[in-house]
Amino acid sequence: MASSRHPLLYQVNTRVLLQILAKQLNRPATLDDIPDTLLDEWAIAGFDWIYVLGIWQTGTAAPQVSRSNPVWMEEHRQLLSDLNDEDVCGSCFAVTGYTVHTAIGGHVMAERLRDRLHQRGLKLMLDFVPNHTAPDHPWVQTNPEFYIQGTEEQLAQEPENYCRIKLASGEQVFAYGRDPYFPGWCDTLQLNYGNSNLHMAQLDELMAIAQLCDGVRCDMAMLILPEIFQRIWGIPMEPFWERAFEKVRALHPDFVFMAEVYWDMEWVLQQKGFDFTYDKGLYDRLREQHARPVREHFWADLDYQNKSARFLENHDEQRAATAFPPDVHEAAAIISFFCPGLRFFHQGQREGYRHRISIHLNRGPQEPVDPRLEEFYKRLLQTLKQPLFREGTWQLLEAQPAWDGNWTADNAIAFGWTDDKHHGLVVVNYAPHQSQFYVSLPFNDLDSTIHLEDLMHSNSYDRPDSTIHPAGLYFDLPPWGYGVFELSDRHHSKS
Repeated sequence: MASSRHPLLYQVNTRVLLQILAKQLNRPATLDDIPDTLLDEWAIAGFDWIYVLGIWQTGTAAPQVSRSNPVWMEEHRQLLSDLNDEDVCGSCFAVTGYTVHTAIGGHVMAERLRDRLHQRGLKLMLDFVPNHTAPDHPWVQTNPEFYIQGTEEQLAQEPENYCRIKLASGEQVFAYGRDPYFPGWCDTLQLNYGNSNLHMAQLDELMAIAQLCDGVRCDMAMLILPEIFQRIWGIPMEPFWERAFEKVRALHPDFVFMAEVYWDMEWVLQQKGFDFTYDKGLYDRLREQHARPVREHFWADLDYQNKSARFLENHDEQRAATAFPPDVHEAAAIISFFCPGLRFFHQGQREGYRHRISIHLNRGPQEPVDPRLEEFYKRLLQTLKQPLFREGTWQLLEAQPAWDGNWTADNAIAFGWTDDKHHGLVVVNYAPHQSQFYVSLPFNDLDSTIHLEDLMHSNSYDRPDSTIHPAGLYFDLPPWGYGVFELSDRHHSKS
């Protein structure tokens, strides 16, 4: 089952989706209850991948931690005025094992879901959480050496990073899983990659996951790079990811690894063998709403661009409809999803939902659909179906001032796309004011009159040779204005 060169991924919060279905069915819902019509909708929308978040088995410890944390509970109450204990299911990243949660149907139903997706040409992506487990994972009792253990002194000095766990041999201090820039995740325990037996156990887990799906999203993947792990914990470790890729791909050559990664470690993980890495850098630059840093982000190597996962929201980030004003939202989406790499969409994004649902919850509030954003994303996905933007070759184009002293050209971001049959041009004025600029076209096989079909606005334009400036095509765009054009010779055009 082939995937696009620049694929589209749709992230589904499984627990939230099943709660919606349960309300409709008036009974608990399982993976078998996800209707074929919904799978059909995902396929028709043009997605290649369905990332099913939160299907693994979790225990009782993580929900108890979530329900006892006053800060988290206050956030949950602000989201859900009718919050109850059953809504707080605990983090889906505090796993007790890579078996599909019994409450949602177990392994057999997950296999059926995978097969139903495959029948529609869709691939299944699941989570792999390499850095930590839930506090009640079986390994805590059977193999406590798999975890970072601490001292009573560390517990006293850093209670936010350590806890005491009761073992058969007595109580022992364990480290919480953590990102070194934040307090520990108090519903998890930190795995010790200085232990070679843990490596083998984790590789076995990955091999089992690979039997069920076509790819994994690897949570906080940079935390188990040897140099990072040793810096945080002072413990040397052998490389893990290279062995993981080799072992899994020996049996599943097309298996895909996507890394959640920060701290400018994206290129490092791509070099290790990750197929795609989160592009938080582009997201942050778009949030700042300044064009030049966004444009400079695309100066990076094309191989890096092709392996970047672009997003405007996911389960960790604010909803895009909240983070970006409407006009900025559309312009940012055009930049994010018409550049190369993997295009990452999140459940509720297309509808313009505004409330992020915590991974500790299994439902969110009822929200109205934003008709403007819904129509925008419908047009965007329809345009992204074109082979030009799925299989073509991309390049960053230069914009020139429309006249001496016109600084607004610095707000232009322009991309060129080409394949064997078509040329595309994407232009965005990423600024809160009108901008004028020329864009030089890199396509040498266009002559006479150039026909431009604006695929996002259903407009078309003809530009005769005699009107085209030596610096390229002239654009005068409103604040946050954009166009996505298919280019052709006038006598070859559809109109």
